Order: sequence, then structure tokens, then C-alpha cells
Amino acid sequence: MKEKITYTSIDEYIAAFSPEIQEILQKLREVIKESAPDAKEKISYAMPTFEQHGNLVHFAAFKNHIGFYPAPDGITQFQDEVAEYHSSKGTLQFPLGKPIPYELISRIVKYRVARNLEKAKSKSGKKK
Repeated sequence: MKEKITYTSIDEYIAAFSPEIQEILQKLREVIKESAPDAKEKISYAMPTFEQHGNLVHFAAFKNHIGFYPAPDGITQFQDEVAEYHSSKGTLQFPLGKPIPYELISRIVKYRVARNLEKAKSKSGKKK
């Protein structure tokens, strides 16, 4: 049985890949940080994760693609723009060897921040 690798930081996760993949993952991380400057980094589900009032997005590298996980609403909100990528309920796959749509990722992250802030406000409003 293959031993499961557990990462303790996003730096450690990125360092486990080839230089070409590291470059993509580092750029993706920068785009997410710029789009969600108040988000915290962590590893969740063995993937790099950004959270702000709950999980915003996860990402991961695979053999043939970069997985991006913006929750289902992060995909449905941009369904026309993400139509060319393989997707499922909360997952987008960006094939390696093709340009990663960083600008689209930035807009999805900003949308997810706004959604999480809305949810946090509605929850705090109910407590009063």
C-alpha cells in the first residue's frame, strides 16, 4: 500500500513537484493571494487551500492537469467562461500544456470572497 504524503504548508506542497509545475502552482498561489489578500493559507484535503470566513478555493497538481476547486457556486457563476474546461460539481481542470486562465481564476476567487463575506454577514446578523 502506498504511503499517503501529508504536507504541512503550501510551500512544502509546491516543492514536491517538478520546476515547471512549481512555476504554475506558485503563479496560481500569487493570483489567489492578490485576489483575496485577507485570506489565510492552509492545507486541507491534502491540497493548498485559501480560507476567509470558510474555504474559498483549493488547488492541486495532477499528472495531466491543475485542479482548481472554487466550490460549486464558483463554477456555476462563470459557467459560460469555464465551459471549455473539464468540470464537475466543484472542480475545474486546467490541462497542462495549455495556458492557465489566471485572469478568470482571479475573478472566480474575488467572487468566492464576496460570497463568503455575504454568508458571514448574514450569519452575524441572525445572531443579534
